[in-house]
Amino acid sequence: MKRALRPLWPAVLALALACAALACAAPAAAAPAEDAYLAGYVSAVLEREWRLDRERFRVRVEDGAVAVFLAEPDPALQAGLEAALAALPGVRSVTLAAGAEAEPPAATPRQRAYSFLGLRPDSEPFPEGDLFLPLLADPKQPQFFIAAGRIASPVADTTLGVVGFGETFGFYRIEGKRPGDGLQIGLSGALFAQFDLEAPSTDLVNADYTIGLPLTYRRAPWSARLRLYHQSSHLGDEFLLRVQPERINLSFESLELLVAYEWAEWRGYLGGEVFLHREPEDLERAGLHGGLEYRGTRTVWGGRPIGGLDLKSWQEHGWSLDASLKAGLEYGTPRPGNRRLRLMAEAYRGHAPYGQFYTDKIRYYGLGLYLGF
Repeated sequence: MKRALRPLWPAVLALALACAALACAAPAAAAPAEDAYLAGYVSAVLEREWRLDRERFRVRVEDGAVAVFLAEPDPALQAGLEAALAALPGVRSVTLAAGAEAEPPAATPRQRAYSFLGLRPDSEPFPEGDLFLPLLADPKQPQFFIAAGRIASPVADTTLGVVGFGETFGFYRIEGKRPGDGLQIGLSGALFAQFDLEAPSTDLVNADYTIGLPLTYRRAPWSARLRLYHQSSHLGDEFLLRVQPERINLSFESLELLVAYEWAEWRGYLGGEVFLHREPEDLERAGLHGGLEYRGTRTVWGGRPIGGLDLKSWQEHGWSLDASLKAGLEYGTPRPGNRRLRLMAEAYRGHAPYGQFYTDKIRYYGLGLYLGF
């Protein structure tokens, strides 16, 4: 047994020496991270406690030595800052320079990119809401709602119940220079289902499932959403047995970009998307998407008037327009990520947004109740 273990000793010794070397090197490797943390901490103190705008100062930290460069000289401010910063944990020394004496460090490529986009290094994990306001009239906007109305289609003229369950969850946000601005990555998911309310068993007609990764950006009055998402569609069993339609297995992954501009109580948006993978394979890839929205601020019957017109045009349909119109009242806060309720009258005319029925032209009129969280 001992002879068998002898060949392992060199390996054990080498592993021990490697661990010791890593332990000795750890403080040196950690120093840049500690300096970066301290620089961020000092910047936050200057901005929040001393009310200095970020354009008025620069901070550089090296091995605990803090250098602050002010845009304009202010002897009283400099004296107070030197005493306050010297008392911070981890600060070995403090150097202040202002005006002509200031030599702020050159901006890194990352800092230049942040400045160009109107961002700052502050970040917020799991932020509230989204930077791109949810679309008011898009039938495929992830949200919670229940609606009912009359539909005329090649399959049937009936009363349709429509429900949706979905939301956008923010993972990480880089704050903008102004409140409400920034860059955010998140996850969105939704289920959209339609029921034939006049069928004997209130048949489930179709269900569309979507999941996506939205990257949203806002620099008021501009905002944008870049989203990679997947959709798959499934027909209800009772509907299949009763109607026996020609089944189409619709499934695709798509890349979508929307850019919006806000003025006063209005917002317009324009963009499009392209299918990266699709089934059936002969489905044309491209689509255009645009619309106009109104979000009122005055109160009518206790709520705010809102409305939207959403337009889509697909290469598959020869670029004909599909139009969704919704209008009503909103109660609660208008910001996403907060409680709100909408009562909407709605109409749709064009190719069906419901799964495999995308080749059918329909007309729909109804009422909807929308809930925001």
